[in-house]
Amino acid sequence: MSEQQLFKVTIDNITIEVPAGTTILNAARQIGGDVTPPAMCYYSKLEGSGGKCRTCLVEVSKGSEKDPRPMPKLIASCRTTVMDGMEVKNITSEKVVDARAGVVEFLLLNHPLDCPICDQAGECHLQDLSYDHGKEGTRYEFERRTFKKHDLGPYIQLHMTRCILCYRCVYTADQLSKERSHGVLDRGDHAQIATFIEKSLDNEFIGNVIDVCPVGALTDKTFRFKNRVWFLKPMDAHRDCPTCSGKVTLWNRGDEVYRVTARKDKWGEVEDWICNTCRFETKNTSDWLLKVHVKLTDILLLHRVITKVLSACTSLPKLLLL
Repeated sequence: MSEQQLFKVTIDNITIEVPAGTTILNAARQIGGDVTPPAMCYYSKLEGSGGKCRTCLVEVSKGSEKDPRPMPKLIASCRTTVMDGMEVKNITSEKVVDARAGVVEFLLLNHPLDCPICDQAGECHLQDLSYDHGKEGTRYEFERRTFKKHDLGPYIQLHMTRCILCYRCVYTADQLSKERSHGVLDRGDHAQIATFIEKSLDNEFIGNVIDVCPVGALTDKTFRFKNRVWFLKPMDAHRDCPTCSGKVTLWNRGDEVYRVTARKDKWGEVEDWICNTCRFETKNTSDWLLKVHVKLTDILLLHRVITKVLSACTSLPKLLLL
């Protein structure tokens, strides 16, 4: 069996070796920190995602060792694979910083100021992107887009005015369900997420579109306007589910479970897809086994206490005989 070929790539003056076929974005994620470009449409678990939002644009100052010429334009790092000897600039490039600010301004052109009432507030990727790369005001002077409301069923609330057309929800439904009921209708400024004929989304795994949405366009109706995420305590839990892995995150306040989501990694991507039963219909703590995180120091302290108790118990009969 031949060894996997490794390519050396330098991103913001940090060199790393990655397997051939790795995208610039995933190579930057291995480095981590500010070197990693933001991504609003790319999702590693969704085949075909990426290349829509343009927030991950980077500058390639050296193509490779064989062809050191720089690429003439900024490229999407989520769709471009690395070459051996490639040199990439992200936060060290003024072109990238300026372009990213322009992309953020474009994404916010029609986005309403719903943050005070949006259930996604506090965990919204667009909020983070705007804080890091946005501007104080807008130059847009025209009327913003409005859309006819579409009812997607009893579990999912659609706010099309907040949508940035990342296509994540479309790929999720396409790859997790047997039959996709929604998609992107129309083109250009009129493009929207909807069902062609008014229809509810009732597939067993369709609730995952809520987790993959980077903004507040698709939210949980069972959690709607009930609480803020910064008031809730997330706890990993699991149950024996015949449909999915049953590995979730419970969002509690006191003894009440306000919502259930899939567990996510440090990039905000779902680790295991969960079914609608776990997400929407199982909200009692008694239905779940909680995963408690215990520090090593606490275990050692507990071990010392138990040892002292046991030693005291073994010496008690001797004291009684005296």
